[in-house]
Amino acid sequence: MAKTAGVAEKPVTTEPLLRVRGLVKHYPLTQGILIKRQIGAVKAVDGVDFELGAGETLGIVGESGCGKSTVAKMLVNLERPTAGEIQYKGEDITKLSGRALKAVRRNIQMVFQDPYTSLNPRMTVGDIIGEPYEIHPEVAPKGSRRAKVQELLDVVGLNPEYINRYPHQFSGGQRQRIGIARGLALRPEIIVADEPVSALDVSVQAQVVNLLDRLQSEFHLSYVFIAHDLSIVRHISDRVGVMYLGRIVETGTDAEIYEHPTHPYTQALLSAVPVPDPDAREHRERIILSGDVPSPANPPSGCRFRTRCWKARERCALEVPALAVPAEFRGVGGPAEHDSACHFAEEKHVVP
Repeated sequence: MAKTAGVAEKPVTTEPLLRVRGLVKHYPLTQGILIKRQIGAVKAVDGVDFELGAGETLGIVGESGCGKSTVAKMLVNLERPTAGEIQYKGEDITKLSGRALKAVRRNIQMVFQDPYTSLNPRMTVGDIIGEPYEIHPEVAPKGSRRAKVQELLDVVGLNPEYINRYPHQFSGGQRQRIGIARGLALRPEIIVADEPVSALDVSVQAQVVNLLDRLQSEFHLSYVFIAHDLSIVRHISDRVGVMYLGRIVETGTDAEIYEHPTHPYTQALLSAVPVPDPDAREHRERIILSGDVPSPANPPSGCRFRTRCWKARERCALEVPALAVPAEFRGVGGPAEHDSACHFAEEKHVVP
């Protein structure tokens, strides 16, 4: 499914709004009770690079445990990175604290995965959506906050009269709309959406994704959209990054990734996407990966995907493949000319 048509053209910028370089997050593994010593580390994120332009949607996909949600938490400073940079408009926000960090957080908001646990059950909808105004009172004086909250409820498709209701009085889809309204309250430039539809029914998923698509043009938003559902990511994203075991292994436009994948892991993921046409389903190649995902506490040497890859050779164990355009595709000018972290990358049409 292609990205929704009819959306206004996005502003063209030369400088990315968000630039991530060498992002690393290691959680220490300790041993001992009274005297603890570190015996290793869980390498949840281990060197992630990407850029996000103004008005753009970057989709990040991958299996559970690959580090997607950890990246999301670091982007909004809920987790401090072990190493690397997160530059917002050229400024490294990982080094900020106090008022400077508070000012940046106003422009980078998050929509959480679970619409049930992300809303305080003891607070009314009005208090939940209006809470950002308590932290940033300069955005909305006290006298105008109720009107602003009701306006946000209307924007996300809820009745403004629901302002005094509690979260338990809403369905899952309605609760996620409330979470989106809270994220919009401060008029941010970037919204990090961490699997915002994975806990919802399929029909409701489409409504929420279409709502996010509409809000992007209305509020001039940029999205980092994290999900494991490849069809949803393609529907909303301009560019896609595929993660495996803490690293991005392939990145490109939605057409490049879905129609011309060059990394074996991306090809395996796409081969598992359900195809509605029975005839096409019969004639497509299904790629079954062997083995389990290695532990992030002890990842394989070289290419991390080599233990499950049918192309793996000796070089894959010795050299870490760079995330760059493979040599065989450089200068050809086709859709296969995009970044892929594989020593033996080749184009493969997986989805009919």
